[in-house]
Order: sequence, then structure tokens, then C-alpha cells
Amino acid sequence: MNNYSDVSFWFDSLDKNIQARPSLTDDIEVDVAIIGAGFTGLWTAYYLKQQKPDLSIAIIESEIAGFGASGRNGGWLKGSIEGESQMYAGLSLEQRQQVIQQVTGIVEEVKTVTQRENIDCDLHHGGVVYSAARYQEQLKRVDDSLSYFHGLGYTDDDYHRLTAAETKQYVNVRGCLGGIFIKHVATINPAKLARGLSDTVEALGVTIYEKTKAHSFNNRVVVTDNGQIKANIIVPAVEGYWSGINSDLKNHTIPIISNLVATTPLTEEQWQEIGFDKRPAFRDSSRLHSYAHRSADNRLIFGARGSYLFNSKIRQQHTLSPDEYAFHMKFMLDFFPSLEGVEITHNWSGTLGMSRRYSPHVIYDPKSGLALAGGYSGAGVGASNLLARTTADLILQKDSDLTTMPWVFNQSPNSVLKRWEPEPIRWLGYKTIRSVFSWEENVDNNPDSPRWKKKTAHTAAKILAPLLGY
Repeated sequence: MNNYSDVSFWFDSLDKNIQARPSLTDDIEVDVAIIGAGFTGLWTAYYLKQQKPDLSIAIIESEIAGFGASGRNGGWLKGSIEGESQMYAGLSLEQRQQVIQQVTGIVEEVKTVTQRENIDCDLHHGGVVYSAARYQEQLKRVDDSLSYFHGLGYTDDDYHRLTAAETKQYVNVRGCLGGIFIKHVATINPAKLARGLSDTVEALGVTIYEKTKAHSFNNRVVVTDNGQIKANIIVPAVEGYWSGINSDLKNHTIPIISNLVATTPLTEEQWQEIGFDKRPAFRDSSRLHSYAHRSADNRLIFGARGSYLFNSKIRQQHTLSPDEYAFHMKFMLDFFPSLEGVEITHNWSGTLGMSRRYSPHVIYDPKSGLALAGGYSGAGVGASNLLARTTADLILQKDSDLTTMPWVFNQSPNSVLKRWEPEPIRWLGYKTIRSVFSWEENVDNNPDSPRWKKKTAHTAAKILAPLLGY
């Protein structure tokens, strides 16, 4: 691929003459070999070099830095992680507070690094609004979510309830009933961050080989289509792209496809109608999450729903199908009816990874020389920074606060990671769960739905939700 502006709106906002770095052309030997030039790989290289500049590090990337999920996501930098209930289970309140301090500090850490390294990624720290809107059932989910986060140890300073009027001051979504404001969230242009990070680590002495695909890794050797890399430490930072690598670890994460659209820059009158004056991120409280924010150049970025292809196939098409496009427009206008007729200038898809553990992990096995970080389940823009810092400390054998966190495992990856069920079970399961969630959404969003149908849909969705980590 040569025209990278087609990958996403974020890539289209970059220099149109992006040229791939040279590929690997021969066998090499380094201290650390990283597979994947996305956020996890780039952040890991950055923090390793910050602490030990003399390390020799090579990153290989099948396309170009940021090409995968890192350059095609919704642009949220979250100071949170997925799977908190599993992560915090068994921890004392004091231990939870230590974890919360690390998690909520993600945004400030990224702000510090981007300022220090002069990486302009349109970072705006405006928090996020989780709304209850369009139908009454979302109001209970908002209240349940607030109770859940407070039960984990977060305070009103982290997550606080908004009335309908207060929510509308942030985002004027149709049928607004109330919401939650969470301050530890920023929005960014993720492609600018990924490309800026790649330039930064390169300047620190990391060699990035682009257009170099990894086929396998074993016994401290990475085999690529252009040569082999021998390394003391191998970091497979591939997240949703495991299925493309010959490894017994690949079935622990499946690729989930996220779809997004971007409008033409909206007028001030249009923004006054739908809000976003303070540029918060926004998400509704349906189980099938829809999300949005106002970009630096005044576009509405809107994403909704995910999908899974049979046998963990990686989607090659970067744009939405006609059905996917129509689906997104339907939901965007359900949220913001005043945007009827607005021009959509970009649409794209990205591949994120969903771990069968449903919670993040950093695994370091000194015996095999493997270091893995992942399990983000859609929150990887922020979580990758935190877990990369953890990975670097483990590789360097540092005794730090990060290495005591509950996402750390000093053992063989196979003893930690849980495998997804074989096909066709996982495909049928995913399709069934998503169908039930869609049915629940349609029933709730229809004012004429009888009570018995709503109760049936809620019961079915509640039973199935834990199977996707909800």
C-alpha cells in the first residue's frame, strides 16, 4: 500500500507524501526486538531508551508506523482500563487506590511526553460524558455505572453524576436524561501521535523496519519475510493482529472491527445545536456503544458498534460497506437529528484486539525472553502507555510501583492467557451476543414496545453480557 491517506481521516490529516522506512534486508542481532510499530511497541521502545539509552532495539512493522489500530481508532486517550472488576478483585482499598493512581495518571503522562518531545497530536483534555438519552432504560445504566466505579474506589472527582440540564451543557444528544462526567479522558489525533512517537524513538537510536512482516518467533528469534532478528528479548506488540503470526499464543486475542465516520467541518450554528463547546468525548449508555467527539478542525467524529470476521480474519478493506455506512448514519442522526444532510467526508474501519481474559496483561518470561502487553479491549490508546511503561520496567528488572500492579505476570504466557473457543463456536457466539444486544437496543428505542418484550430483551442481554466482558 502506498496511498496512506486512505487509511483513515487521521492519516489523511498527515503529510500526503508519507514514505515507508526501509525494510529489513538481512539477518541482524539486537537486545530487544519489537513486533509492531503501534502504540504498545513504540511506547515500550521509548521508555526502554529513556532508562537505558545503550540498548539496541529494532521494531518491525508490516506496513508503516501507526497503520493498524493505533492510526484508525476513535481518538480517545482514556485514563482507564477495561476489566476493572476482574483486575481489582481481591485487592484491599489501599491497593485499589494505588492502581487507580496509576490508571488515572495516563493522560497527564502522555501530555508530559508529547510536550517534552514536541509531538503535536491535537491533544485536548476535555473529559468524557457518558449520557443517558433516547430511551429511559439508559438512566438506570448510568446510575449503575456510577455505583460500580465508586464501588471500585473512584471518587466524585473522578466520576460524577450530571443532571439532564448539566449533560446538555456538554453534549445536546436527543432525549437527554442525564449522564456521568469523567475527567480522565482526552481526545487526540492518534495517527499524529503514532507518527510522532515513531520519529521520536528513531531519534533516540531505535531502528524501525517498515514493510517487514513477522511470520513467527521462537527461541529468541523473529522470522520475517526479509530476514531474521536474533534478540535477547522479543516483544510481540500486535494486539488485534495475532492471527497473522504463526504462534501458539495467537488464539488468546481475536480481532474486532470498529467503524467510524467523520463529517465535514461543522458551522458554529451546528455546534451550538449539538453542543461539544468544551470538546468533551461522548458515549451513550447502550450495550452497543456509540461514541463521538469534536476534532481539532471542528468535525464530528462518530463511531458505533463492532464486528468480527470468521476465523479471526483481518479485515483488509479500510472503508465501510454501504450497509455499514447506512447503519452509522442512522445512529448518528438518531443522536443528533439536526445533522440531517451533513456531508460525510471520511469513513474507515480499524482492528482492535479482544483478549479472552477481558482484562489487560503485562507478561514477562525471562526464561523464554518474551514480554507481552495487551488485552486492551478498545481502550488501548491510553492503556498502551501505562502497560508499555510496565513492560519496560520488567525488561530492565526494575523494582517499581508499576511492577507490583495486578496486570503483571512473571511467568509463561501460556499459563496466563486464556484461549478463545474454536471456530465456529466463537463466531456464532459473537454473532448471537451482538444480535441480542441489537434487539435490546431496538426494543428500548421503540416507545411502543410492550413491557414484556423489554423485560425479555434485558434478561437475555444481561445473561450474555459477561461473555463479552461487560
